[in-house]
Amino acid sequence: MPSQTVLANAIRALSMDAVEAAKSGHPGAPMGMADIAEVLWRDYLKHNPTNPQWPNRDRFVLSNGHASMLLYALLHLSGYDLPITEIKRFRQLHSKTPGHPKYGLTPGVETTTGPLGQGLATAVGFALAERTLAGQFNRPGLDLVDHYTYAFVGDGCLMEGISHEACSLAGVLGLGKLIVFYDDNGISIDGDVKGWFRDDTPKRFEAYGWHVVPRVDGHNRDEIVAAIELARQQDDRPTLICCQTVIGYGSPNLKGTETVHGKALGAAEIAAARQELSWTSAPFDIPEAVYEAWNAQAKGAEYEASWQALFGRYAEQYPELATEWSRRHLGQLPDNWQEIAADMLKRAMGLNKAMATRKASEMCLELLGPQLGELIGGSADLTGSNNTRWQAAQDVMIDPAGQYVSYGVREFGMSAMMNGLALYGGFIPFGGTFLVFMDYARNALRLSALMKQRVIYVYTHDSIGLGEDGPTHQPIEHLTALRSLPNCVTWRPADAAETAVAWQQALMRMDGPTALVLSRQDLPAVMCNAAQAQDAARGAYEVLSCESPSVIILATGSEVHLAFAAGKTLKSQGHAVRVVSMVSTEMFDAQSVDFQSRLLPANVRARVAVEAGTTDFWRKYVGLEGEVIGLDRFGESAPAGKLYDYFGITEDTIAAAAHRLVVRYT
Repeated sequence: MPSQTVLANAIRALSMDAVEAAKSGHPGAPMGMADIAEVLWRDYLKHNPTNPQWPNRDRFVLSNGHASMLLYALLHLSGYDLPITEIKRFRQLHSKTPGHPKYGLTPGVETTTGPLGQGLATAVGFALAERTLAGQFNRPGLDLVDHYTYAFVGDGCLMEGISHEACSLAGVLGLGKLIVFYDDNGISIDGDVKGWFRDDTPKRFEAYGWHVVPRVDGHNRDEIVAAIELARQQDDRPTLICCQTVIGYGSPNLKGTETVHGKALGAAEIAAARQELSWTSAPFDIPEAVYEAWNAQAKGAEYEASWQALFGRYAEQYPELATEWSRRHLGQLPDNWQEIAADMLKRAMGLNKAMATRKASEMCLELLGPQLGELIGGSADLTGSNNTRWQAAQDVMIDPAGQYVSYGVREFGMSAMMNGLALYGGFIPFGGTFLVFMDYARNALRLSALMKQRVIYVYTHDSIGLGEDGPTHQPIEHLTALRSLPNCVTWRPADAAETAVAWQQALMRMDGPTALVLSRQDLPAVMCNAAQAQDAARGAYEVLSCESPSVIILATGSEVHLAFAAGKTLKSQGHAVRVVSMVSTEMFDAQSVDFQSRLLPANVRARVAVEAGTTDFWRKYVGLEGEVIGLDRFGESAPAGKLYDYFGITEDTIAAAAHRLVVRYT
C-alpha cells in the first residue's frame, strides 16, 4: 500500500502535468490542498463513483473552482468515468475537464464553480436541503437522508461579499452537517494577501455562530483528521477548518508565491518538483498500486447497497412517502398536476377584478404550496412585499420540514443557495426580491441558467409603477437583461390569469430558471377565455382580436391594459387593430413560425411595442420602422399614475403612435 504522502503526490503530479500540457491553468491550489483532499476523500467522503447521483452521498464542492485539476484528479483516481485521456485534454475544446468545473459535463461535479464564493453559498444550499429533506422524509430508525456537505474555499472566496451573506445565514440556521475547509495559504493573484485581506477569519466565523478549528497544518494528516473529527461532533452549527497550507507545495522554487497560482510551472520546475516529491513516474503515468489505493468503487457500491436496503424497508412501512420521494427526485409533478393547474387558472380567471400580479402570485402559491411538497420558497427580507409566503408555510428555522426560508437582506446569497437546493434534488426553490435588486444577484442567476437549474425567481415591483420609492428602486434595463440571458425564461404577466399561466409554465419547466416579473400596483383583468390561456402558455396571445389588422400593438405586464384601451379607441375610429399581450418573449420565440406569423403577420408593418423599460429590445418585433413606447432614462419619485403620464406611457400616446404608423403605411 503506498503511503498517504504518495497518494497525495499523485494529485500534485496530475495537476502539474495537466496544466503544463494545456500551457494554462492553476497548479498552486491543487498542490497545496492535496493532503487535505487525500484525507477527506479516502477516509471520510461517502460517495459512489459508479453512480454519482446516488441520493444519500456526501456533497463535495470546490468553491475555489480555478483549482479544478484538484477535483479532476480526485474524480479520476477515485474511479469516476473520467479517464486519463480527459485529464490530458485539460482545458481543451469539448473535453470533460474544462478550466473551471462545470455541472452536467463531468461526472461527480456537483455544481459549476469559478465565480469565487458562489460554491460556498451553493454548499450552504446543499446543507439546508439535506436538513429539510430529512425533516420531511426521515422516520424513526429509517434515516433516508443522513450525510455531510463538504466545501473547499480559498482566500478569494472569503473576500467575496457573498461569503458573508451565505455564511452568516448558515450560522443562524445551525447547519451542523456543513464542513468547510479554508485553504489559508496567504496568496492570491496579486501576491501576499496581507496587503488587502487582514480579516481575523476565525473570529469572523465564530461571530456568525460557526464552530471554528483554527491553525490546522494543512500538510499534517493527523491534524487534518483531528479537525474533521471535531467538526463531525457538531450537530447544531457548521464548521470552518482553517488549514494553513503552502501554495504550490512541492515546487521547490515557486511554492509560496503568486507565480504558482495561475501559470504552468514549466518543464524545468516540474522536473525539480518531481525530485522534491520523490515522484519518479512519467507525466500522466500513475502506478497501479496508487490507483488501487485510491479506487472508491467497491466501498461506494457498499454504501449505496446499504442505503437501497434501507429504502426497501422504508417503502414497506411508508409506501406513500417512498412514492413521493421517488417522484420528487425524478423532478416529476404530481399525477393530479393538470387538475391543480386548471383549478389555479379557473380561480384566477374567476376573479375578474383589478389585482397586483404580486398578489395574484400569492394567490397561486396558496393553492400550490400545500399540494407541492417540493416547493421551498423565501424572500430577501421582502416577504410582505414580494407575497412569496402562503399562510400554512412553516419557516425552516421553526420546523425542519418547513417550506419557507427567511433569507434576510441577502439577494445574492439567496440566489446561490437556491441553486444548491435545486441541484440537491427533490426541491423546486423560489425566492423573491424587487426586480431592481436582481443586480445584486445577477451572477447566481447566470449560474442557474448555465447549469439549467429549475429555480424560480420572483421579481416584484417591476417598473416605474412602484412609484414613490424613486429611480433607485425603479428597474429600467432589467427586463432586457433577463431576456438576454441564455436558458432563462422571463414572464411579465398583465393580470391574475396570466400570472397563473406563468406559474404553471415555470413549474413545468425542467431545463433552466424562470423569472416571474410582477407588479406592485393593481392591474385590471384582460384575459377572458381558455383559448387565450392556451396561447399565453406559448408566450403571447390576442387581448384584442382582429382577423386582418392594419396595425399591431404589443405590450407586456403593467402596460397591457393601456394598450388594450388604446386599441379599443382605435377600433372605434375604424382602424383594424390587434393588441397582443407578449407574456414571455422567450416562449414566443420558441414557437413555430406558423404560430408567430399568426400573431405577427409579416405583411403588417405598422407595429407599436409598449413596455415601461428600455426600448431597443423591442426592435426585433417592430423593426426599425415601428415605434416603441418605453423608457430609456431613469425614473422619478412620484405616484405611479403621475409617472406614467410624465413619461408618456399612456393610452393616448399609444393610440397616437399607432395612428401615425397606419397613415404611413396606407
